[in-house]
Amino acid sequence: MNELIEKINTEFNAFKADAELQSEKSNKAAGTRARKASLILEKLLKEFRKESLDSSKA
Repeated sequence: MNELIEKINTEFNAFKADAELQSEKSNKAAGTRARKASLILEKLLKEFRKESLDSSKA
């Protein structure tokens, strides 16, 4: 579970940096990277939710 949390933190930091570049400097490539990171985050957060529910049942 700790490894998953670390992956989520890493991906969120990448998303945050790219989203800031897009909004502050109108960097289109950063916007693309931010959207890709958001999709990866979505998958990681679903996996976290599943693991969290499994561990609470045990």
